[in-house]
Amino acid sequence: MIRIIEASDRRRVAALLDRAPRRDAAIERRVARIVDRVRRGGDRALLAYARTLDRLDGDIEVTRGEMEAQAATVRREIREAIRMAARHIRHVARLPVNGVTIEQRVLPLDRVGCYVPGGRYPLPSSLLMTAIPARVAGVPEVVAVCPRPDATVMVAALEAGVSRLLRVGGAHAIAALAFGTRTIARVDKIVGPGNAYVASAKALVSSTCAIDFFAGPSEILIVSETGRPDWIAADLLAQAEHDPNARAILMTPNRRLARDTEAAVRRQMPAEGPARQAIAANGAVIVTKTLDEAIALSERMAPEHLVCDSAAAATRLRRAGTVFVGRYSAQAAGDYITGSNHVLPTSGAARARGGLSAADFVRVSTVQRVTAEGIRRVGPAAIALANAEGLRAHAASLRVRLT
Repeated sequence: MIRIIEASDRRRVAALLDRAPRRDAAIERRVARIVDRVRRGGDRALLAYARTLDRLDGDIEVTRGEMEAQAATVRREIREAIRMAARHIRHVARLPVNGVTIEQRVLPLDRVGCYVPGGRYPLPSSLLMTAIPARVAGVPEVVAVCPRPDATVMVAALEAGVSRLLRVGGAHAIAALAFGTRTIARVDKIVGPGNAYVASAKALVSSTCAIDFFAGPSEILIVSETGRPDWIAADLLAQAEHDPNARAILMTPNRRLARDTEAAVRRQMPAEGPARQAIAANGAVIVTKTLDEAIALSERMAPEHLVCDSAAAATRLRRAGTVFVGRYSAQAAGDYITGSNHVLPTSGAARARGGLSAADFVRVSTVQRVTAEGIRRVGPAAIALANAEGLRAHAASLRVRLT
């Protein structure tokens, strides 16, 4: 059951809030072997792992004809929901990137790999959230990999406009995207969530191929004084069902709300499954003395998903992957349909960045032009700095233009 913890119990609070990314030495060793074999063996190793680990039976690539045929089998309301989500994601992704000036060249990456999990349930939403911002940014080739894409994933692939959809997942798919094989061309960046093997593989290849960020277990933190206990409990359980290691926490100075929420979680708790496991391991209600203390603890955790009562509280909550304001702003709506990206930083990474956006799929470089008059104006100062650093050839390359 969910625990009620006093904020003054610093040891227990720290155990809930201060989570570095978890590392598993056994997984890392296995992933390192998989990545190395795919890097060296290419398609032969990739196909061997796909048939063993992904249970691949048939071709690795999903043809457009197959996608269209499978998409036609999906219920109309689901197809329409995917289209609505895609429209909203495109709208948000098209917002301009702040700080871009005429002196900067902003160009899309050439090829991007999107990882789509294929575990207990299909996740067409993850394909939309990764592929659409890449397309909006202008990436010409978007490759999606998924170990077991069902018909809804194929609908999403068509709607997002992916270039290729491949039936492969796990660490071997990440290795193939990072290093390239005969079947899968090397990509410039890999994005998207996955299990511990996928996260470990992304970390392993990140020195060779850019990634979005390390994705740990999902997190929800609710900071509330006046929320509805049954709604709060539903939100905690909704996020907890992602992963047995998910964190689901309410912080409140309202003791009655704490007790009523704990009771509501007990009533709504499923008999089994990842939500029950996550609540037992990492679920809690933290009772603070004041709202200020709850906000300070939230800033310390920097959660993936943050829910609060009011706009006034939201302005003070600056460290989060995404913030939901007000009781009708259900976190699950952000997972699917609002258009804001659900690929978000976990394990405290929201201290430094937010969720995936079109800005993650461009390279920004500068173009510099210096005229004869310009070199006369800035050259002497540049020569002085070069000499101060002992870089005589630098100074000479400037001086030759001034004589």
